[in-house]
Amino acid sequence: MNNTLNRRSFLGLSVAAAAMAALSACTPAIKASQQNRILPTDPLIADTEASRAATGKTITATLTPAPLTTTLAGKTITTAGYNGTLVAPTLRGAVGDQLKVAVANKLSDGTSVHWHGLALRNNDDGVPGITQDAFAPGSENGYDFKLSHPGTYWYHSHVEMQREQALYGALIIDDPNETLVYDKEWVIILDDWLDGVTGTPEDVMKELSQGMGAGMGEGGMDGMDHGNTDQGTKDPGTMDQGGGMTMGHMLMGASSDFLGGDAGDVAYPFHLFNGKDPGNPETFMAKPGEKVRLRIINAAGDTAYRLGVPNQQLTLTHTDGFPIRHTEVDAVVLGMGERIDALLTVKEGFTAVLALAEGKGQMAYGLITTGAGTAPARESLPTTLTGTVVDGGQLTADPSVTLPAKKPDRVHELRLTGGMMKYDWSINGRRFDMAKPFENAFDLKAGERVEVKFINDTMMWHPMHIHGHTFQIGTDGARKDTVIVRPMETVTVQFDADNPGQWLFHCHNAYHAERGMMGIFSYLS
Repeated sequence: MNNTLNRRSFLGLSVAAAAMAALSACTPAIKASQQNRILPTDPLIADTEASRAATGKTITATLTPAPLTTTLAGKTITTAGYNGTLVAPTLRGAVGDQLKVAVANKLSDGTSVHWHGLALRNNDDGVPGITQDAFAPGSENGYDFKLSHPGTYWYHSHVEMQREQALYGALIIDDPNETLVYDKEWVIILDDWLDGVTGTPEDVMKELSQGMGAGMGEGGMDGMDHGNTDQGTKDPGTMDQGGGMTMGHMLMGASSDFLGGDAGDVAYPFHLFNGKDPGNPETFMAKPGEKVRLRIINAAGDTAYRLGVPNQQLTLTHTDGFPIRHTEVDAVVLGMGERIDALLTVKEGFTAVLALAEGKGQMAYGLITTGAGTAPARESLPTTLTGTVVDGGQLTADPSVTLPAKKPDRVHELRLTGGMMKYDWSINGRRFDMAKPFENAFDLKAGERVEVKFINDTMMWHPMHIHGHTFQIGTDGARKDTVIVRPMETVTVQFDADNPGQWLFHCHNAYHAERGMMGIFSYLS
């Protein structure tokens, strides 16, 4: 993923005129339990979309989700991806552009595309059972909506565990009034990977669903590997501090003081930096003294990443697409679904950009080179990043995007409940049932200021994501759509109910969401 918008960046994009006839997402086969819910088919959805600013320019693209055979860390694997690659096309436009994306489904299962972080029309949000039906195998459908706000976003399947394959990519929306000064841009997608290596995401889900005690023999440690699982950064059998132990697909005892305890549930053989394992890092070309804008996306299922450059600070400029007061840090931690933009001044030679799997003792990395010197061996890279370390939820919004002070019209308390023992993650003690999506929905009305209290009653951290809206943390915190909520912590956010429809919210740990830590913000007429 390189710095300019060129043919390579848009590999696989086309006008696909024939497919565009089906660009409106399928009407969802859902029925509200009450007649006053504003469903995705309501004319108000189209009216809201029509009111958004428009440039008159249309960006077209084709995504083809299909089985994929490729080589990763020297091993041939079979998975699923977009357009025949582990690194999906970077889609790009400017604020006000119309994005039309044809989806030609060549998978054996239904699929969808969710546009993570975007305030878009509800019927294009890509959540089967809520905003659309899944696109059937062999079908051609698509999406058609305006790009409403600048920033770093991404897209991914919202069907069960498909995002734990390679069904995701970056979406960059340029700001016509951009004031940030930089020379080049590097889009970085981080991911934890096991599909086709140690099993499949479905294998993991099946094992986790049995709960923490499953599979233990009389000694209580049956099948447990006390070594670290990272085949890409160290010899098998070693374990860094906090790296944990593996039992089947479970990761036991991985810990992070920064995240408040347990770092993750799942053992991954390695981690990817733009689709490349640590034995084959991506290299980015730049000149000494140039400023590079890093657009960093955490597409992982179960891993937070601590990203930084040894002996050099980053200047953080945006989180989840919105500007913040510029902050100098030694490293930044991104939970699953979060994005961070940062500026880095290039030094002579090779610069390693490290993404440490928080609490798991593993890493992914990429290299910036000026064409001089020798690339560092991965064994020589530091395994820790200390100093000033923050996450996006600890940053302060730029005054230009701070929500105006207003007393909330409605307050919702969302208790994050459940645990590893039964692996029964939930909201307010109730696991979400897609067959009854409006049961226990959290109602609101257009025009309201809504306050949400994420109250974590579990011993695990959760990156909580709200679809179709951005919220503000506290009174002047960052504007975001995904925020880390630590164990026994309450994070209070506010958003304006300005995008009618039915909107999912959930933990962005893929396995927690699949086991029930989801709910709906439901607009009433």
